[in-house]
Amino acid sequence: MMEQLAVLLGVAYTPWKLAGLATTPLELLSFLLSVATVWFNIRQSHWGWLFAIISSATYGLVFFGSRLYGDMGLQLVFISVSIYGWYQWLHGDDSHERLPVTELTTRGRYIAAAAWLGGFAVLAWFLKSYTDTDVPHSDGFLTAGSLVGQLLLSRKKIENWHVWIIVDVLYVALYLHKHLVLTAILYAVFVGMAVMGLRAWRGDVPASGRMALE
Repeated sequence: MMEQLAVLLGVAYTPWKLAGLATTPLELLSFLLSVATVWFNIRQSHWGWLFAIISSATYGLVFFGSRLYGDMGLQLVFISVSIYGWYQWLHGDDSHERLPVTELTTRGRYIAAAAWLGGFAVLAWFLKSYTDTDVPHSDGFLTAGSLVGQLLLSRKKIENWHVWIIVDVLYVALYLHKHLVLTAILYAVFVGMAVMGLRAWRGDVPASGRMALE
């Protein structure tokens, strides 16, 4: 069994050239699954959470191979949050009906910003102290931001798209630095998709839907 797993991982990490870009079968698969995830999110389809779980698992392996341990650990959290988000989107409001799109109050936005900064401080310290990553601060900052964005997405807060736009732009630079060119292109695509998501969701926010961060 272990030998078969080793062979499978060896194939998954095999270097490829795709349109002149260096990649691997595993990174390409993760790319396609991630695009599908965001496409479903924009359409407010709960099936996006299934693709999020699968793409998080595959990208966890990609990031392990690149020593992006913060991002690797983040994928495990994403899987847990995706299960929570899947339930919330289907049964998340007080009447157990489909969760509506809402906005954060000013207080909720401060809480989200504080959570991002606090998570950054803790993750950057941990990554610098206990791993061999060469980018502890950028990895920690973007990991914390991604957690905030994912939690806001799970509650259908429209501000999740603002967070993802910021995070995705910065991730492009990080992945280029780590020579994950296809993933950098993916996150450039995500920037555009996040803008599309923000526009698509904006019309669904009811006037009475400004709720505090829960």
